Amino acid sequence: MQLGTRWATGSEPPASVPAALRPAIAEVESRGLTGHWTLTWLEGRAIAELDAGWEVVQTGSGDVIARPFED
Repeated sequence: MQLGTRWATGSEPPASVPAALRPAIAEVESRGLTGHWTLTWLEGRAIAELDAGWEVVQTGSGDVIARPFED
């Protein structure tokens, strides 16, 4: 896993956040969730985790999924 970056909800995601993830991140934030996002990379795919219990992941096929975080 490669560590990425961290930012607060409601602020502009850093440039390192892939464009494909941005709409799903905005959708999660529209639910009123607050906290901080952490961007990491696993096997070359971006994962944005919100410490309020959500993640936005890009699958191997390129689909983007927003879902409650699985421990």
